[in-house]
Amino acid sequence: MADRAQVTSVAALESFRAALLIFIGQARASVDEARSEVLRTRVWLENDRTRHWENQLRVRSLVLERAQAEMFGARMSKFGGDTQEKQAAVRRAKQALTEAEEKMKRVKKSKRELDHDSEPLLKQVERLQSFLSSDLGQAVVQLNELIKALEAYAGVTAPAPRKPEAAA
Repeated sequence: MADRAQVTSVAALESFRAALLIFIGQARASVDEARSEVLRTRVWLENDRTRHWENQLRVRSLVLERAQAEMFGARMSKFGGDTQEKQAAVRRAKQALTEAEEKMKRVKKSKRELDHDSEPLLKQVERLQSFLSSDLGQAVVQLNELIKALEAYAGVTAPAPRKPEAAA
């Protein structure tokens, strides 16, 4: 049996600890980015797109009302001119309004789907973030303690072997 333990891997443990710290930092950044992207998308749908298509619905409704009023006025007037052009304008305005209504429905559906699909994934992301913060953080602390203990152990010198005393 040897008088000392052959501890030669402290450097490997230190290297692993350094790599683990880098991994934790990069993983946290990735997790935060994923969560932020979902939240940005949700805000974009709820605020930007919803407001945009609500505004388009108002504008396109007004355009349709004007086109219908012009067509009605042209029919009532003897000098109304070509009502076909007015009817085409009404058709285009109706199509534009229908398109805006469909887009608004898609935005609402997308919001529901995003919430439904992202909720379980966000829970997993939170668990991963917790693991990175607590469990791997604790692993780094334990590695530090282990490295200190091994360095202290490696620094201990073995007791000198006893010489047999001369028989008296």
